[in-house]
Formats: sequence, C-alpha cells, structure tokens
Amino acid sequence: MDGQTVSKSFEKTIKSLVDNYLVNLSSENFNSLPSKTKLSEIIDIINELIFPEYFSKSRIDETIVSYYLSGKLNSLYKMLVNQIFKGLKFDGNRSNVKEIARQKALNFIDRLPEIGRLLWLDIEALYNGDPAAKSKSEVILCYPTLKALVNHRVAHELLKLEIPYVPRMISELSHSVTGIDIHPGARIGERFCIDHGTGVVIGETCIIGNKVRLYQGVTLGAKRFELDSDGNPVKNVPRHPIISDNVIIYANATVLGRITVGENSVIGSNVRVTEDVMPNSKLITSNTINNLSI
Repeated sequence: MDGQTVSKSFEKTIKSLVDNYLVNLSSENFNSLPSKTKLSEIIDIINELIFPEYFSKSRIDETIVSYYLSGKLNSLYKMLVNQIFKGLKFDGNRSNVKEIARQKALNFIDRLPEIGRLLWLDIEALYNGDPAAKSKSEVILCYPTLKALVNHRVAHELLKLEIPYVPRMISELSHSVTGIDIHPGARIGERFCIDHGTGVVIGETCIIGNKVRLYQGVTLGAKRFELDSDGNPVKNVPRHPIISDNVIIYANATVLGRITVGENSVIGSNVRVTEDVMPNSKLITSNTINNLSI
C-alpha cells in the first residue's frame, strides 16, 4: 500500500472524527473541565491532612504539625476552588462563579474534621472485622476499602454542596483502582466495613446505617427504573435499598429495589433479595428467612 493511499485513508478517518466532534460539541471549552490528575492530587492532600503520619512526604515533628497542616490546607483550598470553578463553569453557570467556588470550597473544608472522624471509625471497623489485619496502620496503608471510603466520604460531601462533575470523578478515581463502585450520592453511616471489596456496587440512593459489613461482590442496586413519557429514566427517584444498623451481607449477594433490610440481619452468600427483610433475620436462600437468636 503506497503512501498516497494511506494518506487518503487517514483523511477519511479524520473527517469522520471531526464530524462526530462537531455534532457532540459542548457549548463550553473542554479546557474548563475538571482534571482527574488535579482531583487525584486533592485526594492525596486530604490523606495528608487526615493521616499526616502515614502520607506526609517527610517526618513531621509535633512542634511543626500545625504549621505543616496549615500549608497543606491552603494548597487544598486553592486547588478545590479551581476544580469547583471548572465544574460549575462547564455545567453552564455564568454569574459570580469564582465567588461561588470559593464559598463551596470553604464549606467543604469546614467538613473535613467530620470526614476524618468517620474515616477513623471506618478504620476501626475494618481492623476489628478482619482477623487478618495485624494493626490499624496496616489497614491505612494496605486496604483498598479505605481508599474507596476516603474518596466516597469526600465525594459525598462535595455532592451535598451541589458541585457538578467533581464528586463523580473522585468516586471513579477509586473505583478504577479498587473495583469498589460507590456512587457519591449513597449515604453511609459510621463504622462501615467492606471485606476484600472487589465487585461491590452501591447505588446512588442507598442508605446504609451504622456498623454494616459487606463482602466482595455485593450489589445494592435498583430493581427497575421509572420512565418518563419519552421512555427515559426518571432522575432522583429513591430506587436502592435501605440497609439498617448491624447488618452483614456476604459475598455476591444482591439486594435490589427500595426495600429495607432490618437491623441485626444477615444476608447469606449468593442470595437475591427483592423484598423487605424483617429485623433480626437470617436469609440463607433467596426465599428462606430464619429468625436469629440474639
């Protein structure tokens, strides 16, 4: 095949790519999109702020820890403002966007201590829930579940501040690495534990109570979607399960729809659940519920 033939083939491909681009072109410049690289750096800074002993680039003496964290917090604020600004701008916001981004960044930073408190409780739950864990330090440094929870608890707070794009992008950063898919809209209580984690899916409108434990492959999903008159899914409709306090769901179980799994219940491996589960129940097959002795 000669060079002229190759060149014509390339020209045809380029024309098709350009046509597709122009058809789907956004009204905004793509340079205004939030950056995955910058959002990953933001998560790194948050890890340093919450776990400075583990993630700082150098050893921090107790006498300078406040100074060190102050510098990191200042960097976090500047980067957050920039990425929130880009998300708002790309979403079509026009007026006073920079000031809105600044305020939302400050509001998020105010929530950092609560995020840290929840994460330390998650670490305790992961340590206590896994006999293979030798220390909490091992959990912090090695467990993919903690990475997923750091990203989720950050993304969830950003979503509550009505920041577009950024929360979902942060969630997907950990999803692609850990195999744990948690939508930033999911509400997760204290002392949450996912053992192993690969293949876990937690949907947007899930509500998860305190001291809940999941194993690998668990799906907390929707059973069906409401459709509008054009046949498109209706947004923002509660469609995922409510998991009450002290529930354990074992590997590859599937819990679907806006149902409630009552407190202190156990869902066995490979079980499919589509109806409410009473408190203090043990579900060992898809249609067998046994009362627990508690």
